[in-house]
Amino acid sequence: MIESPELQQVDRTYVQYKGRKLIYFAGCDYFRMASHPEVLKAVKDGLDQYGLNVAASRLTTGNHKLYGLLEGSLANFFGAESALLASNGYAPNLMVAQALAGQFSHALIDERAHCALVDAAQLLDCPIIKFKHRSPDDLGQILKRLGKIKPLFMTDGMFSHDGSIAPLQEYVHLLPAQGLILLDDAHGAGILGKTGRGTPEHAGVPRKQIIQTITLSKAFGVYGGAVLGSNSLKKSIVAKSRLFVGNTPLPLPLANAAIQSIRILKADKNLRKRLIQNTNTFKVALNNGGFEIQNNSSPVVPIIPQNAKQTARLNQQLLTSGIYPPFIKYPGGPQSGYFRFVFSSEHTQEQLNLLLKALLV
Repeated sequence: MIESPELQQVDRTYVQYKGRKLIYFAGCDYFRMASHPEVLKAVKDGLDQYGLNVAASRLTTGNHKLYGLLEGSLANFFGAESALLASNGYAPNLMVAQALAGQFSHALIDERAHCALVDAAQLLDCPIIKFKHRSPDDLGQILKRLGKIKPLFMTDGMFSHDGSIAPLQEYVHLLPAQGLILLDDAHGAGILGKTGRGTPEHAGVPRKQIIQTITLSKAFGVYGGAVLGSNSLKKSIVAKSRLFVGNTPLPLPLANAAIQSIRILKADKNLRKRLIQNTNTFKVALNNGGFEIQNNSSPVVPIIPQNAKQTARLNQQLLTSGIYPPFIKYPGGPQSGYFRFVFSSEHTQEQLNLLLKALLV
């Protein structure tokens, strides 16, 4: 693995990089909750009141009232019947797959699905078939070819490599009555939809046949993950998931902080308004400047250089403008790498203007 540069995030929208303080349009802390004063206070309070670590599985002596409180807060925020915590954002898909292994005839997975879904598919004990990225047509053709099956559709909600959004409404229409959708909504949760409930709310579809998995490290700015679904699914995971059974749960200060983060996002409607405004303003300006940018609600904007020379030039323009150049190589994106800009509710108009000027030179 080639190590990425060491960065120290400071002042909510900046990083320290090689001795310079640069504006930071990267990461996925969409509301900068990881540096919100009330969230940081909740971490300290949680440490003082509860200690650091329960040091045991929840099924032995490691359960704690904070876990139940956090699960209740998540279920309420997302309008789900129940929520079950995981100790990180990668684990929820694996926990679901372990619980549902052997219950489906086929797993149909987006060809660019997150690696957590790819790994989860291996645990389902059924044939795995990839469908073309965000293609209801290809998915429909596969279903016709296979005939009467009981499938599990597997897809990201908002794809992290380019901010594109799954056509979830079309997938729901294709889904057989006995099928389910495992939706990795790590990047859509808290962002998409009228109230931030994620891709299902954005698509206007019911939750009945959808298992929504989320992380707490993006929109909520803390750490951990969760499965949002039915009470029966929760019981099945607790009974059958080796990962859940044998895993030490989330550190208590982080659970306390996540509860506070949910409270803030639910109460402060201006956070989402500012994020949407920053995203829309920037995308309109880029499109007017000749870039072809997806017109959606995602705050993730990829810029793909045509060659190494253009990459070097843009990298220098950003540094000259006091902006950290977020050039990455990430699964699902171009193999040669690309710039992935991510906006937050806390970026100022002045910062957005500086980025636009650097890109439109």
